[in-house]
Amino acid sequence: MFVHNSADAAAFRDSLHTAGKRLVFTSGCFDVLHAGHVRYLAQARALGDALIVALNSDSSVSALKGPSRPVNSEADRAEILLGLKSVDAVIVFGEPRTTELIRQIRPHLFAKGGDYTPETLDAQERHALEQIGAEIHILPAVPGRSTTATLGRLAYPESPEATAPAAAKPVRRPRLGVLGSGEGTNFGVILKAIEAGTLNAEVALVLSDNFHAPILDRAKVKGIPSTWVDPGEHPNRFSLKAQQEASRRFQEADCDLIVCAGFMRRLKDPVLTDFAGRIVNVHPSLLPAFPGRSAWVQAFEAGVEEAGCTVHLIDAGIDTGPILAQSRVPVLPTDTADTLRQRIQAAEYQLFPAAIQDLLLRLPPR
Repeated sequence: MFVHNSADAAAFRDSLHTAGKRLVFTSGCFDVLHAGHVRYLAQARALGDALIVALNSDSSVSALKGPSRPVNSEADRAEILLGLKSVDAVIVFGEPRTTELIRQIRPHLFAKGGDYTPETLDAQERHALEQIGAEIHILPAVPGRSTTATLGRLAYPESPEATAPAAAKPVRRPRLGVLGSGEGTNFGVILKAIEAGTLNAEVALVLSDNFHAPILDRAKVKGIPSTWVDPGEHPNRFSLKAQQEASRRFQEADCDLIVCAGFMRRLKDPVLTDFAGRIVNVHPSLLPAFPGRSAWVQAFEAGVEEAGCTVHLIDAGIDTGPILAQSRVPVLPTDTADTLRQRIQAAEYQLFPAAIQDLLLRLPPR
């Protein structure tokens, strides 16, 4: 059934409770339903006696995934979900999180896919679940089954992930150039997404302005071409010579998109002109709030109730480029600047590869 408001959903839960039965609750966008979703929903339904799916509205999906999503409208998505025998009810919500729905519906069990852990669940949602005494179940992920991978196969139907005749020549996969100054943790997340099939791309080249940067070692271990670019004498600037060398190397590597993975210097021409609209970064704040360095510290010291991260294109300004996707992270009463940073980073690791894939699907060939 289609549930129009939280009061009706709560009444559905209460009727089950009175009969000694248990309601399972889950949520998601589900804008391209695939086998992973079907298996996950069936597993969730098996935990109890009925399953209600909280479905992100169209505006909510766009805010989370970028302007090209959702692929299907909320009405179509609800109809498709209700066609599954595992789904008993669907309710559409427009908020970023399901915290209030959880408090109002009071499900007996909460299910989430294997790309989460209890620790990386939204803190406010987890607190609401703990308050009502709901059981939390993290269900195993289905390898290679994701919306991102499905959209990638549609965009690149002859890629290695697609089913194609053995003699067919695969279409060239999008090539990423990576810039990093430090550990390369976001670079590592990107590699994992490529290996898992959720990011249809290959890393063609890694450049660093730091001769001793661990990101260069990470690339070497994976057999990815990597090199140091002399940034020049100024400690915070990327010299004109460095900008020219970086642009030349990325062009020679035939890169389609430049990914800044912890790169600490500003890019200027000729990089900005040569790769206009093709340089992407993740920033640890909800831009346009708190641009620049140590954004999580800025947010913490400002006393905001909500922080987060933003994936955006790079332009000539400081964190002023077009926003592609954002993920919100509540600031908890127990937070320090360091704990807030850790939870923002966890959000980055989920948001960044998905936003890169979404951007690649929309970029025209070079």
